[in-house]
Amino acid sequence: AQVAALPEDIRRRVVLTGYVSDEEKRALLAGATMLVYPSRYEGFGFPVLEGFSAGVPVLTSSAGSLPEVAGDAALLVDPNDVDAIGGGLVRLFGDADLRKRLVAAGRERLATFSWERAADSTAEVLRGAAGRSAGAR
Repeated sequence: AQVAALPEDIRRRVVLTGYVSDEEKRALLAGATMLVYPSRYEGFGFPVLEGFSAGVPVLTSSAGSLPEVAGDAALLVDPNDVDAIGGGLVRLFGDADLRKRLVAAGRERLATFSWERAADSTAEVLRGAAGRSAGAR
């Protein structure tokens, strides 16, 4: 209903994809000018990392886990503030230098994430919890 209410010239450019496969997602990101992900809640933030991996600048939320995942490699906005989201889009579309800086920062930030590091961190938390549990007996 929201898309149908848009002016015709804008509505023609909106594509509601529905589910996309991983291959289709990579192709969409490869052709994207930016990834815009103003989520109100996100458990981890894989879409932000996928944007970094695709080499596109990212605009995302200042809510949930997203600031921690994005660090300084994305433009953060309040996901409940339409004007902030719009302002962020205008800023990114209009500032090629900012887009380049965010792409470079995104690649650097992406390098700090790995499944090995996640497994090591999880194991460390479990060892700590097991140690506290054993001491409580």
